[in-house]
Amino acid sequence: MYSELEKKFMLECARKTIESALLKTKERMPEPPECVKEIASCFVTLHSASGNLRGCIGNIVPFEPLINNIVNNAYNAAFKDPRFVPLASKEELDTVEIEISVLTPPEEIPSIDDFELGKHGIIMIKGNHSAVFLPQVAPEQGWDLETMMEHLAAKAGLAPDAWKDEDVRLSTFEAIVFSEKDFK
Repeated sequence: MYSELEKKFMLECARKTIESALLKTKERMPEPPECVKEIASCFVTLHSASGNLRGCIGNIVPFEPLINNIVNNAYNAAFKDPRFVPLASKEELDTVEIEISVLTPPEEIPSIDDFELGKHGIIMIKGNHSAVFLPQVAPEQGWDLETMMEHLAAKAGLAPDAWKDEDVRLSTFEAIVFSEKDFK
């Protein structure tokens, strides 16, 4: 869906956003391609040099141009993910690998039978509790469907088998995932 040049542009925007914040400079971005001006949502994920998660922030529902979503989520993944201390230096940033997942709009599914592991991301909502996993999470963790759903329920603050409850709402989405490692 996106060309190699468009993907590189998005990754460069994410990196320049974080770098500008660290160095307290204003980075002038080149004119964005038309594809990133469309309303879309994404997640920006940061991985440490050892491959561990270093930050991940995103939006499920599209509400702003993709380029704005990339910039905002890159900044938030680097400095606002509550699971991690903020990035502190340009040297640390130089060791981080950036990954972007551009999402399709979520669609509610009637049952877990309509979910395909590795293809779909999943959203689970039960009452005031909710959680989401991107499509790549289960394969990266080596989880089967049931294990993934138990982790998703726990992430939502629910019992591991809560995903089987009648009042649980499930939605799926797909993602176009690309990373800086794809271009090395």
